[in-house]
Amino acid sequence: LHFISDRSGWWNLYRWGDGSAEAMCPMAAEFGQPFWNFGLCTYAFASATQLVCCIGRNAVSRLAVLDTGSLRLSEIATPFSSFGNIAAVDGRVLFTGASPLQPASVVLLQLDSGHLELLRRGSTLDVDSDDTSVAQAIEFPTAGGVTAHAFYYPPKNRDYAAPAGEKPPLLVMGHGGPTSMAVDAYRAGVQYWTSRGIAVLDVNYGGSAGFGRAYRQRLDGQWGVVDVMDCIHGARFLAQRGQVDGQRLIIRGGSAGGFTTLCALAFHDSFACGASLYGIGDLETLATDTHKFEARYLDRLVGPYPAARELYRARSPIHHLDGLTCPLILLQGAEDPVVPPEQSRRMHAALKAKGVPVAYLEFEGEQHGFRMAANIVRALQAEAYFYSRVFGFTLADAVEPVLIDNL
Repeated sequence: LHFISDRSGWWNLYRWGDGSAEAMCPMAAEFGQPFWNFGLCTYAFASATQLVCCIGRNAVSRLAVLDTGSLRLSEIATPFSSFGNIAAVDGRVLFTGASPLQPASVVLLQLDSGHLELLRRGSTLDVDSDDTSVAQAIEFPTAGGVTAHAFYYPPKNRDYAAPAGEKPPLLVMGHGGPTSMAVDAYRAGVQYWTSRGIAVLDVNYGGSAGFGRAYRQRLDGQWGVVDVMDCIHGARFLAQRGQVDGQRLIIRGGSAGGFTTLCALAFHDSFACGASLYGIGDLETLATDTHKFEARYLDRLVGPYPAARELYRARSPIHHLDGLTCPLILLQGAEDPVVPPEQSRRMHAALKAKGVPVAYLEFEGEQHGFRMAANIVRALQAEAYFYSRVFGFTLADAVEPVLIDNL
């Protein structure tokens, strides 16, 4: 029996025999990932003696083959740094792979020759390296005397340059999950911002996968605290180094990342504005109405419910909108069963009533996460328009305006 365990503090490969578990390739690296969907696999047998596996360090991965007899690990040369599901049979390996310059693709590997064949690309975009901002892994000091991790994307557009001496605004992104992770794979949604002169910081806050069990456990009981402080300290770190404009810091995120965004704006004053995409505003509603697969997820991240009900209310931004005083744009699916539209509507009405600049867009036919191409485009352009109005710059694109109350 072969399996993955994090008994050492890292998700490593083991095999069971003679009544005990043997570590096959012990190292401070992750051979697994959170299985937020059913049927995922991070290793597979290409033959009886060849175990093909994905190995991750600091949210960057590589592919390797482990000889089950000698336990010798050999890295497989590929252009990818992020891997999805792995399947194998008779010396052939099938996986999804992506890199900073290539969107995710379905790839077939012939193990004996090393030949790679791209069976299908996940995007028809032609990525131009001269116009693409490549992720830079950074580690920065954060609350509690520890460090946190992120990927930094500086602005890049070969046809344009910023005015002399001007530092770029910074868009801080908090990933969903919340115990998933940000990777360095190419994403058009990041390049949308960097090509327009806005730097991006994609934060792997405490609780993220890819950095060992102790790092994941930082979020236990601390969701809405550790993630928020890591985003704040990441932004400050870049501002103090002079890489970004400390007066034009933005935070944005969707779902769990939206919760981090709303907490940062409601409980702190580090950001000039923010964007919440179907963000969680009420933890109590999430705890009582979420789907079966994650039914007790918040017991670990916040506290047992209903015993910790007061803590749920204390952490929920929807109950603390008095502290939210900076501009905010809310983007919401009209049929969202995870974050009901009523949460975003309530936040919009409350901020509008107190005179805070606020915009609200609700998309018909969308649920938790936008799927329709036209809505994805509209949401991005609306967000860009919102930032242009808040910071007083002119967009190069002609986009449909958004109604912003109190601005």
